[in-house]
Amino acid sequence: MNNVKKNFSIRDLENLSGIKAHTIRIWEKRYNLLSPERTTTNIRTYSLQSLQKLLNITLLYNNGLKISKIAKLKEAEIPVKVQEIVAVENSQSHILNAFKMAMINFDQTLFANTYNGLLTEHSFREIFKNYFIPLLHELGLLWQTDTITPAHEHFITGLIKQKIQVNIEKLQLNEPTKKDKTFVLYLPENEIHEIGLLYLNYEVSLQGYKAIYLGQSIPLENLEELTGFIENIIFISYFTVAPAKDKIKKYMEELSQVLHSGNEVWLLGRQTQYLASDNLAPNITIFSSITKLIEQIEH
Repeated sequence: MNNVKKNFSIRDLENLSGIKAHTIRIWEKRYNLLSPERTTTNIRTYSLQSLQKLLNITLLYNNGLKISKIAKLKEAEIPVKVQEIVAVENSQSHILNAFKMAMINFDQTLFANTYNGLLTEHSFREIFKNYFIPLLHELGLLWQTDTITPAHEHFITGLIKQKIQVNIEKLQLNEPTKKDKTFVLYLPENEIHEIGLLYLNYEVSLQGYKAIYLGQSIPLENLEELTGFIENIIFISYFTVAPAKDKIKKYMEELSQVLHSGNEVWLLGRQTQYLASDNLAPNITIFSSITKLIEQIEH
């Protein structure tokens, strides 16, 4: 697989570990903790093994071990120390590092084992909030800095989607218990980033409501069709990259015209920053985060 990344720059290590490149160089020089190779132009490169070692060192360091003490540990002792800490604290950073290594190595088994280990002590809701949301946030930063490729991002987000879908399916085996409103979840045209919306589908079902999940890139006229035979709809949409900044105002005007029946519309996502709340129709609400929107569903 051409997209497998086997060598990493010091900036990649900084982005993946959170340790500044300057500090990594000091640790190399003073404590010989990592042994980078050099390209023909004398640029440091690091192997997957070096990345794993640095992630383990970072966990120990962030849990109070001095770097001078870590440097005295034998190579085989470092992962043992990590497991000791994880066994006691179930460290979030260790879990995130495991998911990142699963992504880098395209390792479905490591992802599944890490996830299943979390399930022994946490609900799916807790796992998504405490582990998947921070991981997805990091993925965005790693992708923007070219630390990972689109292949890595698609691989790990595909696995997360699978877990969301499995948990939605379990909930939807039962009839909705709340009949006063129906939630329709969709993404606007040219929007394909659906993990956040997919998770909200789970939350709607968890609260006992009927959810109609339309998914990616839905034309506005499709929404209008639904208003003809379903009452008390609340539309939920997630604007991550679309509508574009120069088109979002027109989109909102067209949305208001289509949903003339007064159905509520709940929006969130990065692109909503370009909307002035005081210019929106009264039935449209913008939420600053998934958590805020979930709180509204619960009320």
